[in-house]
Amino acid sequence: MGKLTYHLSASLDGYIADRDGNFDFSQPDEEVHAFVNDLQRDVGTYLFGRNMYEVMKVWETWDTAAEPAVVQDFARIWHGADKVVYSSTLAAASTARTRIERTFDPAAVRELKAGTEGGIGIGGPILASAALQAGLVDECSLFVCPFVVGGGRKYLPDGLNLRLELLEEHAFGSGTVYLRYRVLP
Repeated sequence: MGKLTYHLSASLDGYIADRDGNFDFSQPDEEVHAFVNDLQRDVGTYLFGRNMYEVMKVWETWDTAAEPAVVQDFARIWHGADKVVYSSTLAAASTARTRIERTFDPAAVRELKAGTEGGIGIGGPILASAALQAGLVDECSLFVCPFVVGGGRKYLPDGLNLRLELLEEHAFGSGTVYLRYRVLP
């Protein structure tokens, strides 16, 4: 059975983007980026909300030939994975290996998990919230960036109650801290 992981970076005060929608504070340095790549290697399918898909689709066309090895590596990981985008407004996918689903169907995600041995990544706090509330998320991993942005889009929504077990933690030279939790029943 595949493992579904909610994975994002956030400020110390819990925001993935500030009030203006900027997330520059979470751009990883090479050490963090290499660690992220290693976490993403076994992901066979990404589940995205429309907003997160719009952010991530740059990896489809970005010519990374002149970029650092970690950037080139992530581009290969992106191209090698299937993507499911949940959007009621997006007319068509602009990336390969991508399908659009109009609504989030927990039963379909359960089938996906049951039918794969690889990892499944979920990106975007709105979609992840729906998956968490449906009991589908196995792990939450978070890169806590050494910034306080004072408001914006939260990593987790208000009103969500979860019990978590810390599985792993790692501090980086940049001050970023990686936390990985299992979602408990």
